[in-house]
Amino acid sequence: MKLLWGLMIVVILLLQVRLWVGEGSFAQVWALETSIAEQREENAELAIRNERLYAEVRNLRNEQGAVEERARVNLGLIREDETFFLVVEN
Repeated sequence: MKLLWGLMIVVILLLQVRLWVGEGSFAQVWALETSIAEQREENAELAIRNERLYAEVRNLRNEQGAVEERARVNLGLIREDETFFLVVEN
């Protein structure tokens, strides 16, 4: 009977070690969940950035004056509070 109790205690201790340390342990699962949360935040930020870039590309493709406006803004010819208008003469 003592042998059985001793064996059960050893098995319980081994299971506790496996639960807290090693592969599949609480520490590893917590680290993976933290990593997943960080990756989701980064993906959300990148999705917002991608939407802004897609909108800018659509604007540059569809409007004739958008390319010139972008060039003038990059060169510093148009300030933040100014509006650019392209007048096309026929």
